[in-house]
Amino acid sequence: MTETPSVLVIGGGSTGCGIVRDLAMRGMDATLVEKGNLTHGTTGRMHGLLHSGGRYAVSDQASAKECIEENRVLREIASHCVEMTGGLFVQRPEDSDDYFQQKLDGCRECGIPAEVLSAEEAREMEPYLAKDIKRAIRVPDGAVDPFRLCVANAASAEQHGARIETHAEVVDVLVEDGEVVGVEVKHDSGPGTRTHKQPGTTEKIYADYVVNATGAWAGQLGEMAGVDVEVRPSKGVMTIMNTRQVDTVVNRCRPKGDADIIVPHETTCILGTTDEEVEDPEDYPEEGWEVDLMIDTLSELVPMLKDARTIRSFWGVRPLYEPPGTGTEDPTDITREFFLLDHDERDDLPGMTSIVGGKLTTYRMMAEQISDHVCEKLGVDAECRTADVPLPGSEDFTVLRDYMDEFGLRSPIGRRSAQRLGSRTDEVLKTDGPNPVVCECEAVTRAEIRDAIEGSGSDLNAVRIRTRASMGNCQGAFCCQRMANELAPEYDEAVAREAYHELYQERWKGERHALWGRQLSQAMLKYALHATTMNQDGDPAETGADVDFGAFDSGTDVAGDESGTTAVADGGSKSDERDASTGGTRADK
Repeated sequence: MTETPSVLVIGGGSTGCGIVRDLAMRGMDATLVEKGNLTHGTTGRMHGLLHSGGRYAVSDQASAKECIEENRVLREIASHCVEMTGGLFVQRPEDSDDYFQQKLDGCRECGIPAEVLSAEEAREMEPYLAKDIKRAIRVPDGAVDPFRLCVANAASAEQHGARIETHAEVVDVLVEDGEVVGVEVKHDSGPGTRTHKQPGTTEKIYADYVVNATGAWAGQLGEMAGVDVEVRPSKGVMTIMNTRQVDTVVNRCRPKGDADIIVPHETTCILGTTDEEVEDPEDYPEEGWEVDLMIDTLSELVPMLKDARTIRSFWGVRPLYEPPGTGTEDPTDITREFFLLDHDERDDLPGMTSIVGGKLTTYRMMAEQISDHVCEKLGVDAECRTADVPLPGSEDFTVLRDYMDEFGLRSPIGRRSAQRLGSRTDEVLKTDGPNPVVCECEAVTRAEIRDAIEGSGSDLNAVRIRTRASMGNCQGAFCCQRMANELAPEYDEAVAREAYHELYQERWKGERHALWGRQLSQAMLKYALHATTMNQDGDPAETGADVDFGAFDSGTDVAGDESGTTAVADGGSKSDERDASTGGTRADK
């Protein structure tokens, strides 16, 4: 073993980023590898809720207590990633009075501040709640930006000497003499990215200890090492609306069920979710009826959702873990607690531990416990400091008032930038040259884009998760090419075009499930803009070659299907096809 023990963390979600930060702050030689961008897996596909613990106060009080504890910690150390919106558990006339009381009692038993509001008081907070609601319980829920949170953890880890490798997929776990000694990774980053690894290059990374923090993929990683990790992946759909129909997290006050939460997130609202077990965390159906369910059911709480425009939908996979012998059939019954699996004690395979289960709100607590475990394994005596040391951007959030006064940031654009950058506002926005807006929907300026490029290279999807550029109402229709333009003159045209194409395709991927009514018109406008101005449809008049629609297509026809009817998306419902073909809104059904 080296004088400074080395630890390899696999997985760039919230838990992995939290672990590598914790280990680096304890003086360890830490490396993180992630097969995509940071947040590539479950973390980047969650509804953005900072749990108060109220959702688990009846069914899983251990998880509820962890949530409220970490809720308070994250407000302090990650203030530039958190919006304390507050939350409501809303009771409709058909919902159980007994369950309402159980929820209230459970919150108080778990130390979660809870206050009963009358229907009138609840509608005073949220005017668009249904007129026939009975009452509500107010709890300290919030909204958290998972992208900003992970990037900040990774940045902090790097400041303490860690190595962060994205686009580095583990293709083998290295086992020598019955012990895990490292992994082999395949780099998939092209020229111009921060790692400067050629696509297809493989590398063996050795370490004194390996941590499997791959979430829903933990079982697959375990198989590479020859051990079983009993993860039960459970998919859930989230649907993003065009505006914030509510400014408070709105939960349905009833036992477990689908479509029971609305989370205000930045400029939008996210509707969630379903809970359906799947075999493969990367290969499962994404169906139109799931999106319909979100809107139809949650309209019972907020009726105006029926008339709102849906801008995209996405699916995430929960890394649920069921200890052997439990035998739970319903994934909603599986605990949301997290589990540390020492493969030496459990499988007689030293050198590796897996962390499974849990949720984003408790990521730091999970990271602390596994870092304690690693330190014990390696004989390192170092205390955790992650609950006390703010993340980059949250060191002194109060200074924002001074920045806003000095630099005229009272405008909506300046305010949004300052909210994203936190205590880095001065460092990023105080530039000598012009600083125009690149993304109007999210009010992202050139200075922010260039700062993100400096940190992530030419990967515009990495720039996106750092800035929110292209994540607003137009889904990149008017800013994708502007973002690509900011890569010049540092990167050549071929790199910029490829980065633009990858960003545009990623945005299109989520829009395929929202093509009806006004959103269909928006999508067709976007298609026309990029097909004509950027030749994304491969027009033979411009290229002199046969059309390759695969250069634009993501597996779904936009303009029409073989029968000549207007297509919605793969998995779209027939009722949506009718809406699309008539130009009516979804509420016209």
